[in-house]
Amino acid sequence: MKTNPPQLPLRFFRWFCHPKLLKYIEGDLLELYEERVQEKGKQKADIKFIGDVLLLFRPGIIRPAEGYEQLNSYGMYKSYFKIGWRNLLKNKSLFAINTSGLALGIATCLLIMMFVADELSFDRFNKKADQIVRVVLKGKVNGEIIKEAVTAAPVAATLKNEFPEVLEATRLRRIGTPKITYQANTYRNSQVAFVDPNFFEVFTLPFIQGDAKTALLLPNSIVITKEEAEKYFGAEDPINKLLEFKDAKEQYKVTGVIEKVPANSHFHFDLFASMEGLAHSKEEKWLESNYFTYLVLAEGIDVNEFETKMPAIIKKYMGPQVAQLGMTFEKFKESGNEIGLFIQRLTDIHLFSDFAGTSELEPGGDMNSVYIFGAVAIFMLLIACINFMNLSTAGATKRSKEVGVKKVLGSQKNQLVHQFLIESFISTAVAMILGILIVTVSLSLFNQLSGKELEATFLLNPKVLAALLGLGIFISLLAGSYPAFFLSSIKPIAALKNKFSNGRSKGIRSTLVVFQFVISATLILAIIIVSQQMSFIQDKNIGYNRDQRIVLRESYLLGNNETAFKNQLLTDPRIESVTRSAFVPAGPTDNNMTGVWVGENKEDFRRTIIYGIDPSYIPTMGMQINTGRNFLEGSESENDKVIVNEAFIKAFSLEGNPLGQSINQRTDNNGGFSSLTIVGVIKDFHFRSLHEPIAPLMMLNNPYGGLIIKTKTAEMADLIESIQAKWQAFDVEEPFTYGLLDELYNETYLAEQNMGSILKIFGFLTILVACLGLFGLVTFTAEQRVKEIGVRKVLGADVFQIVSILSKDLLLLVAISFIIAFPLGFYLMDKWLQGFAYKIDIQWWVYIVAGLSTLLIALFTVSFKTVKAALANPVESLRSE
Repeated sequence: MKTNPPQLPLRFFRWFCHPKLLKYIEGDLLELYEERVQEKGKQKADIKFIGDVLLLFRPGIIRPAEGYEQLNSYGMYKSYFKIGWRNLLKNKSLFAINTSGLALGIATCLLIMMFVADELSFDRFNKKADQIVRVVLKGKVNGEIIKEAVTAAPVAATLKNEFPEVLEATRLRRIGTPKITYQANTYRNSQVAFVDPNFFEVFTLPFIQGDAKTALLLPNSIVITKEEAEKYFGAEDPINKLLEFKDAKEQYKVTGVIEKVPANSHFHFDLFASMEGLAHSKEEKWLESNYFTYLVLAEGIDVNEFETKMPAIIKKYMGPQVAQLGMTFEKFKESGNEIGLFIQRLTDIHLFSDFAGTSELEPGGDMNSVYIFGAVAIFMLLIACINFMNLSTAGATKRSKEVGVKKVLGSQKNQLVHQFLIESFISTAVAMILGILIVTVSLSLFNQLSGKELEATFLLNPKVLAALLGLGIFISLLAGSYPAFFLSSIKPIAALKNKFSNGRSKGIRSTLVVFQFVISATLILAIIIVSQQMSFIQDKNIGYNRDQRIVLRESYLLGNNETAFKNQLLTDPRIESVTRSAFVPAGPTDNNMTGVWVGENKEDFRRTIIYGIDPSYIPTMGMQINTGRNFLEGSESENDKVIVNEAFIKAFSLEGNPLGQSINQRTDNNGGFSSLTIVGVIKDFHFRSLHEPIAPLMMLNNPYGGLIIKTKTAEMADLIESIQAKWQAFDVEEPFTYGLLDELYNETYLAEQNMGSILKIFGFLTILVACLGLFGLVTFTAEQRVKEIGVRKVLGADVFQIVSILSKDLLLLVAISFIIAFPLGFYLMDKWLQGFAYKIDIQWWVYIVAGLSTLLIALFTVSFKTVKAALANPVESLRSE
């Protein structure tokens, strides 16, 4: 039997409702009323019916029939923004979680993308960047792998003359930081390079004064940066001023002033001297490599195809000089040797060079790091968007009646989609503003960690602003699309009854939670492995003692007073020993090489590194002699003796007892050589980065260069102050400089240390954002199941059981993420570790630590809300029943 609802609310409704909507709304209202009468009785159904009618007249949902008309676009979207803002403020905690998560994601993404953009921008400021290439030397000679960024002096001119596709060829040769004087002032901190006169026609380094085409045509001319001009000459006009290079006893005339070399260049010099006055640059020696050679190729030239022409050049010009060493070039090749010129794009130098030691102008970047950090940025942003999607879909049921009523009153699906997308846009806009503020505040710290000089003004670039706008729109669409389409698809009657299926959204939320924690667990695994490798580097026995060693590289500047200075140092009871050598196994060092062979067969020669040391070097450095002896003090007969390392014995296959065996050292390119007798074999020590295997090494009794001090005290400050006082007592113009060997060693791995620090910070932020989403989800779950929790507590469930019920599904998803995360993490970190010749093995327990850490973080996150829900008074949750 049909039951009539209260008439007054129904008449009120019919009077205000537009006739076109009446037939859609009234039928659903009456059907809903009939169901409630059967379920709850007429009295409760009448009360609910009055509420349902009043619900239709909330501001902005329905207008009186007389004034009902379609809003114009401006008014409609203004209404969308107002309602969207109000809806967000209704649930401040959800809004705060979403906004903070997005802000962190956007800030992280912006910081890393600024880093990535800077890494990818290297050398692209040059107008001819796409045409400029560098010629490099690679090969394999008697087992020695040769990889050098430098080539012989005649390579540039030869390639320019031989190939019409080479439009320009220019060279650069660095000379370090010579002593430079102007009037009464002396400086030794300027980086100087010799370059060909056409250097500034190849590289885009804008001139402030002078002419790029003519500035370096004459010998002893020099171009300096604006900062150097101010340092040397102050407000004076620098053009035609003379700078004196004290060591070379030559004067150079300033013929040009340029802007500072951009930070994103693969070289940075302060002064560029003309190579026209450098005699060595005109020699036709193809077996000595000292010059960085650059070519400008014609547009459209295929670099790989051009590279195939290099072997003919090697055979034509290097072949005859190889023959002077006692073998024909053909026989050299038949013996399995390879040597050749290769072409490297200018824009690939920073990220893709793999030249060892001092062969490269400056330490470059690492494309793998760019990939890793780029992936972290993208995943961080995705996780932040996923949180928004998760929490928005999770809260869909709270707004189901609103959606149902709007649809009943005639709202189109696209209008609802616009409403929810605008809410997403508001959250994204707020998060974008917060994210930019975070970037601005944290940029200086990020620069310290990354070694960059990034500036916040980068964000004001029109292209960047356009990208930020596009990023905001993209995030809004990505983060708000599914909630918008999901909510707008709810059937009106189902929404009003609150009986729509939540399985689809729950499945998507589960998938997204798994994705989040795949990234989090992978990052935790990466952080552990990077930390292990860095600890391995610190703890590895490198074959010498780097603690309590002071390096004075510039002590040779004392000239004849250096011996007296050394003797004064030895009188200090805090100093145990002092050695003289320009060769330091960590940090900047001399890097001499020579051709060596054993026996009569000169064809078996290979280049070998030479250290010039004195008899105090080995004990001062804490090195170990395995066989034989050290050099003898004060014996001139030691000059034809040599100490070699274990890698030398293996490389030259010296069988039996190597002591007393003779080795031959090449003295010139005309076949001259000298014989050396092995008197000792030193235990291998790492004199290069752990990225490289230990190479063959010879030590000769030929000390020169600076001093290395072994101390008896760990309190270095007072001792260094005392050493400085002794230095200054000699009244030299040179400033006192020093280095600590352990710090120099650590600086060798500064890039890896910075990577580890950045990875830890962004890993922590990524995990934090994932946990924010997890916290939001468990909050929603607890609110959805509040009555169930109350019933269970009344029936005797304890706190642990309720926490388990609320947590187990989410923690299970976290555990499932390990199935994907661990293989992915192993692949990425194994690839990173392949860059080290000496590295850790990834142990099984690392996965357990990473897994337990991730689970504990997740459990700690969900426990805040689950424990609170479990401790709540059941009377409060059941009172409405």
